[in-house]
Amino acid sequence: MARKARIERKTKETLIKVELNLDGSGKAAVRTPLNFLNHMLESLAKHSGFDLKVSARGDVHVDDHHLVEDVGITLGHALVTALGDKKGIVRMAYFIAPMDDSKSTVAVDLSGRPYSVIDIGWSNFKDSRVGDVSKENIEHFLESFSVNGKFNLHMKTEGRNDHHKAEASFKALARALKEAVRVSGDAVPSTKGVL
Repeated sequence: MARKARIERKTKETLIKVELNLDGSGKAAVRTPLNFLNHMLESLAKHSGFDLKVSARGDVHVDDHHLVEDVGITLGHALVTALGDKKGIVRMAYFIAPMDDSKSTVAVDLSGRPYSVIDIGWSNFKDSRVGDVSKENIEHFLESFSVNGKFNLHMKTEGRNDHHKAEASFKALARALKEAVRVSGDAVPSTKGVL
């Protein structure tokens, strides 16, 4: 059975379209008005092995918040849909990704119970953005993805360069998700019998 999803979210502030294939080859086609978000989503696809298409537009003339949040929400819904009943998945995984001065440790549990603990430890407080995305909204994207993807996300990132820290965070998340969604059997990985 194909583990794919196509989700659209339309509000007065944004229009987001996401296509996700968990059994892809890491192809990305990402078009949003936020270049740094595009870069992070392309990295997520590449290192997870997911095929990902994202088309997004919204009121970035006001702020980047609505668009970043709604992409996270829509991607989370796509993950839940693509996973289906979760039979046979590994479910829990972790990865440590170094990137130059930075290192990100991520653990995930595709439990159906959303929870996130995210600490990217921004070091350069005089700059509120990385590229064209607010630092607070990078963390908010990750939280929105976790909550709407119904998974536990624990992330701790260290380093000096904020671009490296953000990128290490997305790479570690991608590699943890790659392992967590891997099919290793045919049973639901829970004593409850459902996730």
